[in-house]
Amino acid sequence: MQYSEIMVRYGELSTKGKNRKDFIRVLGRNVRRSLHEFEDLEIHAQHDRLHVELNGTDSTPVIERLKGVFGIENFSPVVKLEKDFDAVKDMALKMIRAQFEPGMTFKINTKRQDHRFEFDTNEINDKLGGHILTNIPGIQVKMKHPDITLRVEVRLNGIFLSSETIPGAGGLPVGTGGKAAMMISGGIDSPVAAYLGMKRGVKLDMVHFFSPPYTSEQAWLKPRT
Repeated sequence: MQYSEIMVRYGELSTKGKNRKDFIRVLGRNVRRSLHEFEDLEIHAQHDRLHVELNGTDSTPVIERLKGVFGIENFSPVVKLEKDFDAVKDMALKMIRAQFEPGMTFKINTKRQDHRFEFDTNEINDKLGGHILTNIPGIQVKMKHPDITLRVEVRLNGIFLSSETIPGAGGLPVGTGGKAAMMISGGIDSPVAAYLGMKRGVKLDMVHFFSPPYTSEQAWLKPRT
């Protein structure tokens, strides 16, 4: 499916009060660095969410790269549509069909920023839910813990649909927790400690001591494998 953007949610980042703006700025910088090879992307780190506009870029490699960025709670690939409700119904059905397997349940979750839109939240939920029930035999509605949640956001600049929430790495953006040096040995303890430190926002410089002829070439290669 060709998505329009990826919507990134902050999680723990949203609790930082007066420092929140700085944390979001650092996360935006880290995301841009992680995705620098995708030339057509536009990245907007806003107060409530970060938006990665794909502009035709395949979403799959972008999603894989975002999974490793600390400071992201979760994210969703999103389709942006004009405010044509027939087009919204068709896309909602397509997205649910792409994930549906026999026995699955679903629900519609609508948020409406544009209160001038022709239908209110309950009407959108009802019309889309009815359209999906009519066209996908065997699917059922479940309001708590459904298998598929179709999120509909009616904004001023269009209607945005998403049906998948992908877990992020969590934690805080690297660079918000100071700097430290990490000695990397050949064992598992040091990389685990490095990972946990980076997850708390610490920027790490890695140090490894290689002392031939007292250590073998394997000691030099092991931290790199």
